[in-house]
Amino acid sequence: VKDGNWTVLQLVEALGSCLENTDPRTRGRGIQLLSQVLLQCYSLLQEKEVLHLVLFYENRLQDHHLVIPSVLQGLRALSTCEVLSPGLAVSVLKAIFQEVHVQSLLQLDRHTVYSIITNFMGTREEELKGLGADFTFGFIQVMDGEKDPRNLLVAFQIVRDLIAKNYALGPFVEELFEVTSCYFPIDFTPPPNDPHGIQREDLILSLRAVLASTPQFAEFLLPLLIEKMDSDLQSAKLDSLQTLTACCAIYGQKELQEFLPSLWSSLRREVFQTASEKVEAECLAALHALSACLSRSVLSSDTEDLLDSFLSSILQDCRHHLCEPDMKLVWPSAKLLQAAAGASLRAYHRVTRSVLPLLLEQYTKHPQSSQRRTILEMLLGFLELQQKWGHVEEDESTLLSLRAPICSVVFSALTDPSVQLQLVGIRALTVLGSLQGFLSPSDLELVVDHLIRLALREEDSQSSKAAMEAAGSLAPVYPKVFSGRMVPRLEEELQSGRAGGLGKGMASGLGVKPVPCPFGSYMAVRLCHMAQVGSEAGSAQDLVSVCQSLHRVALQCQQDAEGCWYYHQTVVPCLLAMAVQAAM
Repeated sequence: VKDGNWTVLQLVEALGSCLENTDPRTRGRGIQLLSQVLLQCYSLLQEKEVLHLVLFYENRLQDHHLVIPSVLQGLRALSTCEVLSPGLAVSVLKAIFQEVHVQSLLQLDRHTVYSIITNFMGTREEELKGLGADFTFGFIQVMDGEKDPRNLLVAFQIVRDLIAKNYALGPFVEELFEVTSCYFPIDFTPPPNDPHGIQREDLILSLRAVLASTPQFAEFLLPLLIEKMDSDLQSAKLDSLQTLTACCAIYGQKELQEFLPSLWSSLRREVFQTASEKVEAECLAALHALSACLSRSVLSSDTEDLLDSFLSSILQDCRHHLCEPDMKLVWPSAKLLQAAAGASLRAYHRVTRSVLPLLLEQYTKHPQSSQRRTILEMLLGFLELQQKWGHVEEDESTLLSLRAPICSVVFSALTDPSVQLQLVGIRALTVLGSLQGFLSPSDLELVVDHLIRLALREEDSQSSKAAMEAAGSLAPVYPKVFSGRMVPRLEEELQSGRAGGLGKGMASGLGVKPVPCPFGSYMAVRLCHMAQVGSEAGSAQDLVSVCQSLHRVALQCQQDAEGCWYYHQTVVPCLLAMAVQAAM
């Protein structure tokens, strides 16, 4: 046939006695041979040949069950023919749906049926859509009861295509959901030495893509997810939470409305009670996704603002725990509020309007450093969320209205005897400095003064290092304030010999983020002084750290003539002297 000596139809005639034999095994062998030829020669067929072969094979679907596998192989070959006449794809599928009980076939033969459907969906989409919901119903019958993971991966892909390509589901939405959701959550464990290489994760992701592919499934899926979230199996909880997060990307307010109280109740319970960090993280991700989904929903004048009522119930259940900084529910509550607030600017304003004044009040109420640290860390979490949106908007920002008390709390933490509280204060200071337009000029000067004071505290290297890192990241944002206030002060300290411990801190600080070149070159000279102090004191690690930082600053200054001049005048002889001294 390949050489053109025979046509396929001549082959059919030659196989005639075999194809018409009364013994089903003999008929099966004849059809098997024909199908094997078609699988290799389908591209050579003419349109008329394909028509005759399709009619022949369709007819044979009513034959003995021993013949059916070979018939399906032939139809698979024909389903890939480009010269298939219009209407034949529909005719083949109708015959399969009507004549073949697919789930009674062996795995490979069921896989062949899925392949035929996939091929036709790829090339004859408009024809199949002409079948309307009958095509969906036919496929549901084919898939119902499938157990082999190899086949399930193909079947799940077909369902995704049905939905993504807008095939008519008609009255069969719930049936399509049932025929796929019965596998949720996946509990497949691949057998040892499995040659097919299908992993549990492949099935989980493939099924999740189906379940989260259409809002039409929401009314059936959300109760199932709530039920599985309450399961004792951690894997079921995780799968449910991840599926919920995926669904939120395509759901709207309408789909979620009825289920929000139950969803919130399950998420809250898990975060308050779970011992698993994984489960907690997925709960927070799901809550964030729910809040984002409600934030996206367009409201008409007569619909309730579900985001507002959803956040109100979260605040009602979590806010009071923030007043108990020693109790175990304080952090779970803060995390839940931050997950919901981080979803949108609207959610952020709604939550911080209620929470920030409370945290500031609690800070002044609790004099103990350990409690203050917990409260300031929670406050820091909310401040960091504002960084996502950058500029602080004047009109509706809770932050700007609370600028004075926030700065007051952070500055008080920097003067607290507790080093741990100071460290959180320094982190908060860095975040406030990164919020464009938040710090006033007088606040900025205070910030620099605090950082200098902490940086020069030789008795505590932790605070000193953190203060220099903060200076390193804020200096590029406010170069004038830093060079105007910090550089003269450091010079004074160096000359009086009091800044010996600053070398390492300054190095790591400036190494964090490249500074603008004039400031960088100025700092480089100072670093060189410190390096000399370091080498005399014999602290090799300090010196290494200073040199690494000098290198980073130097790379930034290569295009800056003034900076290069500084290096030639001061830094190079200084480094040369140290190199010689170290070598001797």
